Amino acid sequence: MIKDEAKKRIEKLREGINRYRYQYHVLDKLEISEAALDSLKHELFKLEQEYPEFITSDSPTQRVGGKPLPEFKKVTHKVPMLSMEDVFSPQELTAWLTRIERHYPNGHFDFYAEVKMDGLAVSLIYKNGILHTGSTRGDGKVGEDVTQNLKTIEAIPLRLRVPSESEIRKLSFPGGSSASLYLTITNAIEHGEIEIRGEAYMSKKTFEELNYEQKKKGEELFANPRNAAAGAIRQLDPKISASRRLSFFGYALLFPPLPEGRIKEGWETHEQAHELIKLFGIPVNSENKHCKTLDDVVQFHEHVYKKREKLPYWTDGIVAVINNDATFERLGAVGKAPRGMIAYKFPAQQATTKVKEVRWQVGRTGALTPVAVMDPVFVAGTTVQHATLHNMDEIERLGLKIGDTVILEKAGDIIPKIVKVLSKLRTGHEKIIHTPTHCPACGSKVTRAEGEVAIVCNKKNCPAKHLENITHFVSKKAMDIDGLGYKIVEQLMNAGFIATPADIYKLTKSDLIDLERFGEKSAENLIAAINKARTPQLSRFIFALGIKHVGEETAVDLANTFGTLKKIRGAALEELEAVPNIGEVVARSLHEYFSDKHNQKLIDDLLDAGVRAEEVHIRRHQPFTGKTFVLTGGLETMTRDEAKEKIRALGGDISGSVSKNTDYVVVGTDPGDKYEKAKKLGIKTLDEKTFRGMLK
Repeated sequence: MIKDEAKKRIEKLREGINRYRYQYHVLDKLEISEAALDSLKHELFKLEQEYPEFITSDSPTQRVGGKPLPEFKKVTHKVPMLSMEDVFSPQELTAWLTRIERHYPNGHFDFYAEVKMDGLAVSLIYKNGILHTGSTRGDGKVGEDVTQNLKTIEAIPLRLRVPSESEIRKLSFPGGSSASLYLTITNAIEHGEIEIRGEAYMSKKTFEELNYEQKKKGEELFANPRNAAAGAIRQLDPKISASRRLSFFGYALLFPPLPEGRIKEGWETHEQAHELIKLFGIPVNSENKHCKTLDDVVQFHEHVYKKREKLPYWTDGIVAVINNDATFERLGAVGKAPRGMIAYKFPAQQATTKVKEVRWQVGRTGALTPVAVMDPVFVAGTTVQHATLHNMDEIERLGLKIGDTVILEKAGDIIPKIVKVLSKLRTGHEKIIHTPTHCPACGSKVTRAEGEVAIVCNKKNCPAKHLENITHFVSKKAMDIDGLGYKIVEQLMNAGFIATPADIYKLTKSDLIDLERFGEKSAENLIAAINKARTPQLSRFIFALGIKHVGEETAVDLANTFGTLKKIRGAALEELEAVPNIGEVVARSLHEYFSDKHNQKLIDDLLDAGVRAEEVHIRRHQPFTGKTFVLTGGLETMTRDEAKEKIRALGGDISGSVSKNTDYVVVGTDPGDKYEKAKKLGIKTLDEKTFRGMLK
């Protein structure tokens, strides 16, 4: 075959394979057998190997390739991937609709109901029609680049399909010209950027086959399809991801900025977005449907709940979305959840089991927490053997005894909880759960302050407190030492390598390499992670110390007020009380901590080990001193937390409500009732541009 002929044949093969992929994954049919399709793919692969100059990034042969990645890069989402509020009953669903109707009385309130997939939310960015970036949701603002792994999912096209004008004409787009809409869509695909969001998931069949293979190899079984799917997406080696055989459903479509944020020629609803996603070559869930009323949504929920066992994938509920785009956008978001979307979950899964014993665990503050040890029971996709009982008050409320048969509940992904004791099943051999008098770890007497529920071990050298304190110190929100979790900390303590957080920074590769769970590479990685954590942000360092009543936000306030660790350590009680958002109790706790000789030595040891908390630059000019700000609505150029930090850095205070003592109300997109109250009280309002100008 000459070169020109090979090029034409390669192009024809790609065109045909992509067409058959669309038939199979989107239309749920295939004109040829899967064996014949595999033969076409094999022919394409051989031709591309012979003529590598014709290989393109969107070729069907390029789904798996390249060396394993050393790590995942971060991806910032242009539009945050928000979470959803959960409801569990028709009454809660009605309350949601009442709230949003009150918020925007002129809205169009019909709905698009979707099956809530139990997988992993991902974002696909297509540039000029070709898959450019695939990323996880992460924290909603920043995810991980998993493009190579998502390419292994056959249901995700490497190049978007361009729908024909006749296909656009057939869709339910009531307004505008189909020809104009076709040109707009074509231009966006071929010359612009389109983002499609959806759920990567593992089918029940694939999950069962995967676990069968795991069992044959003598390896640990996966707990449920969701965990297996999430694990597949976060593999550094795309070949492992490909072996998990995931699938994908699209559920959201984001075009580049157009006039008023949408295509004007008739694209008005979320339902229409799903129709377009399907035409672009991406499957959407065929169970999803338009619902005119909330009663229709409830009926859809009941329909999916009854047939959920027969569905080929796992689901834990439905999602109701305000169908009209203009209304959805006008409703905006509250916190991290859009107002116009709700997750209507299936009833919490319950199971019965017996409580064998109650163990008391010691936390980093010395508080003892009762944990029920039960006969293992499978509930909501996982085998559960432990459940926290919180405190003695909760045990007394339940009337729980050792040996009781109990109802265990696990709604969605929450921690398992004992909700009821089946006292009629008692045999008479059950035992009363007594309040502990001594610490289970060190044997010291425990105390319970008047008016408090916590039972506390006050011994400073309690080994359990040491373990919890060090685990907290290295945690992600504190010093963020990757690879140093609870089990490894416990192992290092038992081996005598660490007794305080400062000892972590004295560890060497030779200390680790002979320990269980460690090889040469894992030892090198942990030492590298420790070295990386020698220069933390000041706020992280303060939070890592585990000072009573001092959380992340308080640590940020301290860092922004004092700027250096030295100044915080030497602050007088009056100075600490003057810090924004810190009251008398927290200030006293801080002062006592830094006055304690044991704690002083801990910090000195950390400094001697080479730990240096970054200083925070504090502006001398603080024009907001004595001014109180209220924030309402979403900000485009910064998060609410970032805006608060900037206000505090300039001497201002933050309030959650508008009153006559408020000086400024910063108004973002979709402001709430605070904006209306500010206007009534005559309080000055600032748009984002004006506010940013004041920060300079």
